[in-house]
Formats: sequence, structure tokens, C-alpha cells
Amino acid sequence: METVPEATGERAPTGRITVDGLGKSFGPVEAVRDLTFTVEPGSVTGFLGPNGSGKTTTLRMILGLVTPGTGTALVEGVPFAELESPGTVVGAVLEVQGGHPKRTARAHLRAQAAAIGVPDTRVDEVLALVGLTESANRHVGGFSLGMNQRLALAAALLGDPRILVLDEPGNGLDPDGIAWLRQFMQSFAASGRSVLVSSHQLAEIELTAQRLVVIDRGRCRFDGAIDELRTSQGARVLVRSADPVKLAEALVADGLTEVDATGDDWLAVSGADAVRVGDAALKAGVAVYGMSEERVGLEQMFLKLLAEENG
Repeated sequence: METVPEATGERAPTGRITVDGLGKSFGPVEAVRDLTFTVEPGSVTGFLGPNGSGKTTTLRMILGLVTPGTGTALVEGVPFAELESPGTVVGAVLEVQGGHPKRTARAHLRAQAAAIGVPDTRVDEVLALVGLTESANRHVGGFSLGMNQRLALAAALLGDPRILVLDEPGNGLDPDGIAWLRQFMQSFAASGRSVLVSSHQLAEIELTAQRLVVIDRGRCRFDGAIDELRTSQGARVLVRSADPVKLAEALVADGLTEVDATGDDWLAVSGADAVRVGDAALKAGVAVYGMSEERVGLEQMFLKLLAEENG
């Protein structure tokens, strides 16, 4: 199975999405409220939130399918509707509906390619990218949910876009398919483009994304790197040193106030990573004999973050 190719052509692959003060209400229901975040090129951004948090409404506003009540959602500096050739800028999969059941996968993609002015040669390229070459002449009506997911992704890739917007792209995929999807998104972003992916598969997002945007009740609860969330949600470093008292004083002076002795010259340092603890020890001239990080899983971090915000 092929990997995603490098971006082609003379276009500038800026791949940036900017959401600023975005809001939308449906009658008395405030679905999204004062939401601000940026999706940067060269990264996979996980878009997380519980059911009813406003994720789908936000994605639909970014793609011009819902008109914002307040604020803006810009794709490379303009609203989606003002893009001259949207298919070459954004590829999106929001709902997997498949094609006509009597139409083959190749015919389905050729129809979509014609609609956006893409040559038929691109159809076979995207079929190879998503691993459907051997199924190209099968009728779509016989496809599984996972195969329809791949077909929808192939359609999103027809214009060789700079941005992918994906809503639950792993639904229906088997473990091999999920691993493939992870590698695909990372490769796509590594080529200088960007991915905004919404998913409830938190363990997979933890392996795939570099950045997270977490929303709840339509508002942003976190926007930053996964490691930043891990640090803020109680990750600890365990460190054994020659002089734990001196090291504890140095750590407190460095702004790390949650430092606890655990016995046998070990300290437990909350809210820090190993690099920061090691730098503080070096600066204080304290020899370190052992150090380990207690990593918190994304699911634990996610649940704790929402509990804090709603508590």
C-alpha cells in the first residue's frame, strides 16, 4: 500500500485553519460559544469533546455548511465559500454515505473527479493511496463500513488538498486499517499539510496527533500540545538523587511546588517532565541516580479535564 505523496505543484501549502470567536445557536440551544483555535500546517490536530459538545457544528462551519452566528472560521485566510478551488485546498469526510450501490468504486470517484475538474488519472492514484485498487471494479453496494470509509477518504483526496478535515475516520476499520490510517495522517502532515481529525478513539488520537483542541458545551477547554495537557493533568516524574533535600529546594525555586518525598532518596515531582527536572538538578549540582516519568493516558487526561471544568 502506498503512502501519501509529497505536495505537488507550485501552490503554497499553507494549510492553516483559523477559528476566532466562533459561535452558533440553534433556537435556545447554544451549540458553540466564543470558540478560538488554530490548526497549523505540518501537524495532526485532534478535535475532541463529548457527544453534544459542538464538534460537528464547528466542523460544518469551517466547511461553509453552517453559517456562524458570531466570529469567523477561515481556511487559508478566507471563508470556505470564497476559496477559488476548494477541492484543491480542503478534503473533508464528515459523513460516510458511500456512492450509488450499483456503481463501482472507480466510477464513483470518476464522477466526483469530473465535478471538481480533476483528470481520471487521479482516480487510480487515490484508490492506491487508500488501499482500494483491488476493489476498484466492485460495486459500492457491497462495501463494508470500513471500505466505505476508505472510499470517502479517496474522494477527499481527489484534489490533492492541503488540508484534511475528518470526522470519526476510524469507524468500521479493523486494527490493520486503523494503524494504516494513523500512518497516513502522520505522513500527510509531515509533507507540510494539516489534518484536523475528530474522534472518540482517544487512545488512537494519542498515538496520532501532535496537538489537541478539547471542547465541551461549545467552549474550548484546552488548546495545545498533548504533553502540555499531560503536564497540566498531573503527570509526575520520579527522581532519585544524592541530595533529595537540596534537589527539592531547587525544584521549588524553579516553580515546581508539588514535590513530595517517597522514601529511599526518591522525590515525586508533579507538573513537570524529565527534562525540566534534570535541568534543575544539573543547575543545583545534585547527582541524579534514577528518573522515570509516570505517563497519564489521554483518556484519563480527557476525563479529568472535563470533570474539573464541570465541577
